[in-house]
Amino acid sequence: MSKPKFKAPDTYVIIFFVVLAAALLTFIIPTGTFETREVTVEELDDTRTVVDPESFEYVLDEDGNKVREGISIFEPFGGVGFLNYVFEGLVTGSKWGAAVGIVAFILVIGGSFGIILRTGAVNAGILATIKRTKGREVLIIPVMFFLFSLGGAIFGMSEEAMAFAMIVIPIMVAMGYDSIVGICITYVATQIGFATSWMNPFGVAIAQGVAEVPVYSGAGFRMVLWAIFTTVGIAYVYSYAKKIKADPRSSLAYKTDQLHHKSPESAEGDQNIEEFKLGHGLVLLTMAAGIVWIIWGVVKHAYYIPELATQFFTMGLICGIIGVIFKLNDMGVNDIAQSFRVGVQDLVGAAMVVGMAQGIILVLGGTDPESGTVLNTMLNWVGGTIGALPATLSAWFMYVFQSVFNFFVVSGSGQAALVMPLMAPLADLVGVSRQVAVLAYQLGDGFTNMIVPTSASLMGVLAVARLDWSKWVKFIIKFQILLFIMGSISIIAAVILGLQ
Repeated sequence: MSKPKFKAPDTYVIIFFVVLAAALLTFIIPTGTFETREVTVEELDDTRTVVDPESFEYVLDEDGNKVREGISIFEPFGGVGFLNYVFEGLVTGSKWGAAVGIVAFILVIGGSFGIILRTGAVNAGILATIKRTKGREVLIIPVMFFLFSLGGAIFGMSEEAMAFAMIVIPIMVAMGYDSIVGICITYVATQIGFATSWMNPFGVAIAQGVAEVPVYSGAGFRMVLWAIFTTVGIAYVYSYAKKIKADPRSSLAYKTDQLHHKSPESAEGDQNIEEFKLGHGLVLLTMAAGIVWIIWGVVKHAYYIPELATQFFTMGLICGIIGVIFKLNDMGVNDIAQSFRVGVQDLVGAAMVVGMAQGIILVLGGTDPESGTVLNTMLNWVGGTIGALPATLSAWFMYVFQSVFNFFVVSGSGQAALVMPLMAPLADLVGVSRQVAVLAYQLGDGFTNMIVPTSASLMGVLAVARLDWSKWVKFIIKFQILLFIMGSISIIAAVILGLQ
């Protein structure tokens, strides 16, 4: 009798047990508070509320004992109890951030690309591309990886990768690779760029401003890191892609790709795919113009979630109108609405993960430094531990801590406001530069975005690929270990070279 195969738990199950662990911590760890102060990053004209690292105090009861609140099972009237985590997580934040804004962004993106895919322009374009690039399609991998990594480094591309993945993943599968390659050359590439950026306004610039380091300083060292990590990423993905091209069945995504995406054989024999027509070309031109508009908006005007969602919706609507006018796939007006609905349905699962992940933070008390929370106490404990270590080891532990902390607070700018006010003076205390502390934050934040199930961007891209998080982990874990080792070497080198 054969043993039953181990089945990896669903992402929802994983988050549930993380929430349960967080709930148990509220009975064990006392709550604490910080005072806050305002820090203005003049170069960005951005003011942030950050913690005062010297102001930590435990919350005490009337008898002077440390308070361990212990979360309730259920809390009525809008409170946060253990069983409230899904709903309360979904409705936190605002349209500019987690969770409401990102959930809405994911759903609008899904609907918009549902319309675009319904026109058939992407599939028709894929076939035309395959016919013209026979034998040379492998060159697309390093070129696109480079461009997406550059996007992550220059303007902090992350959430935008979800939209691009909807286009790139089918292309990669149709060319004989798999959806994992598509994820790597879009989302993974952006995170490598994000982690090693020398000018990302949402990450390194805010962290440097909060740490009172000249904004955009240390650019030379970071550019070298970006070139090295991007080259390693290209080589890793290129090697994997060649392996999948030779043996498609070796892919962890083989079954899901067969169900949801077009292989070269099935694509070329699919009677539902029209020959490339003028209407298809206009749809693709609209997408290209939309992408240019998005990049312009982000770089020139710091467009973020509300603006990006509207830009993608506009792109999808125009493509739908073109589809109706040119009768692409026999589209009618009602098909625009129907395909939008189908696209939204495809990403509902990823949107739910965002809310559930936010519930972890709520169970721990939230991220408000001035409220009594378990998270504040944990931050203070970590700071005290790191401050007692030798310089190089302290810098490395900052990197390790940021990697772990990113599971709870995925937002790069939010993490910078919470953590950098603690790490910067600790760096002074142990004898390393604040620039090194910023680098530890960068690398820890960016690289783990590729694996933590609490990342909205990652879960959105996996939803586009129809790939389970557990299967993704099986692929990415080796690369994650490689990045961690390289990141550790980078931190040690920064300390030895006296990065300022």
